[in-house]
Amino acid sequence: MNARQLDRKYFGRQGEPEDVVVGHSAGSYLIDSRGRKYIDFMMGWCVGNLGWGNTEIRAAARTFDGPEYVHPNYLYRPWAELAEMLAHMTPGALAVSYRTTGGTESVEAALQIAMAYTGRGSFVSIEDSYHGNSIGAMSIGASDNREKFKSLLPNCHKIETPLDARALGKVETLLKKRDVAAFIMEPIICNLGALVPEADFVRGVRKLCTRYGTLFIADEVATGFGRTGTLFACEHFGLEPDVLCMAKAITGGYGGMGAVITTSKIAKAIKGRFGMYSTYGWHPRAVAVALANLRYLSAIATRFSGTPTRWANTFLRGSPG
Repeated sequence: MNARQLDRKYFGRQGEPEDVVVGHSAGSYLIDSRGRKYIDFMMGWCVGNLGWGNTEIRAAARTFDGPEYVHPNYLYRPWAELAEMLAHMTPGALAVSYRTTGGTESVEAALQIAMAYTGRGSFVSIEDSYHGNSIGAMSIGASDNREKFKSLLPNCHKIETPLDARALGKVETLLKKRDVAAFIMEPIICNLGALVPEADFVRGVRKLCTRYGTLFIADEVATGFGRTGTLFACEHFGLEPDVLCMAKAITGGYGGMGAVITTSKIAKAIKGRFGMYSTYGWHPRAVAVALANLRYLSAIATRFSGTPTRWANTFLRGSPG
């Protein structure tokens, strides 16, 4: 059987795959089994923000000499080092990270954090947005998910585009009931054609969340780590979220990993009521790759700005000179 026949018989997927049998990747290119080159504009799926074949990141994976696995209840210094790095890199007062394996798990954790902290069970999101594939993540995604899965979470309200003053008024109408645990959105919404909301809408929602005791969750799974021209898309709006979801490019595409980060105040308040258990979250080898990726990204940011960023100085050891 050829690759397509094997795929069709044994591999579950939605729809038919593109007629490209990937063999290798290098720089910004994919090379198929026949040696033909394709420009990878998607960089995998928003994961390879630094391109393929990065020498430093590949070396971190190849030369890793740590434990094969670490039980979640043990101490492991690289976990703390990565969490420290994320605390310095992310906007505002975000400081405490929880381990996950990818974007869907990060969003699920963020929803649970909001429920544990506020004691509320409702959510507000943007209509036709995408936040993952689990029941919780689909509940805050497009409304037509409910036609496919009848068991989606109730009380998930959707705001229609355009995201302007009128939409902001609809958000306030929902939040003033004081039963909404969190408002969640991508700062730049990928599933709506890279939709950029009006800055006044984003800043207005941030103020409303503070006023009505609702958490603001920024889903930066796809937009984080330089994808939109700033380290995180939040920075385009001066947005300081209460919770931020990460995954995809956190390892540069060299390993599966995600994270959700929140403030020390929130983490302290929910301790004992929330603790994200993830069997393969922050696998030791993936952590080594993530640290190398983020140090390299730090160095790139410093080169382009001419001066170290507010977080780069701490983490440039081991990065390209």
